[in-house]
Amino acid sequence: MPGGKGARQDELVHREVPSPNHNQRTLPISMVVLHYTEMKPVEAALARMCDPAASVSAHYCITEEGEVIRLVPEDRRAWHAGASYWRGIPDVNSASIGIELDHPGHASENGGYRGFAKAQIDALIPLLARIVKQYDIPRANVVGHSDVAPMRKIDPGELFPWERLAEHRLCLPRPRCLAAGDPFHNEGAFFLALERFGYDITDQRKAVEAFERRWRPEHITGVVDGEVAAILWQLLLDRDRGRTR
Repeated sequence: MPGGKGARQDELVHREVPSPNHNQRTLPISMVVLHYTEMKPVEAALARMCDPAASVSAHYCITEEGEVIRLVPEDRRAWHAGASYWRGIPDVNSASIGIELDHPGHASENGGYRGFAKAQIDALIPLLARIVKQYDIPRANVVGHSDVAPMRKIDPGELFPWERLAEHRLCLPRPRCLAAGDPFHNEGAFFLALERFGYDITDQRKAVEAFERRWRPEHITGVVDGEVAAILWQLLLDRDRGRTR
């Protein structure tokens, strides 16, 4: 299959729909960003990612049936993250591989938000495993679009099964053993810590919502509380102690 970097990679790709929307990377690959298309049917999403006028693309799109479609070679900079930031990197597109998941998103005209298809996640896991291994990507750098663009995006959303990925050590698991009480002296200390973990805190409420959407998806308020603070504290402790990467 053309455009691949070896047989193992190509075995995971079912077809190619080449997009012209890419350019040269300026950073090494160190991240994966997961999205949902918020368009139905999937062919409409593919058409948009291949439209030069749209100026958007991704490296891969995975259908709800589990078909893996490659649009942009991994060594090229796809245009999936837009204005974004993660852990000191303002050009997330240059540092990341973007994977779009065929999904209606939160749009009511597409039927409303729902869980992700098992076949889709079953196809995502081996692809993500190969990417993480090939580029030595830290688990903390497998993120959602909402993590890197909290002011603009909410995908892949609160129903995305991060724990399934965590079971395969493809992303960080949700901390379960939390410190009692609020570990931060005030909200200012919390937001400094949130920025240290990786988030853009320009819009503080949106940053908290993005953090909750990833780490406490069952209760999204945009307000700092003891549980949110304890989760962030544990994530930072685990990282500083070398338990996570």
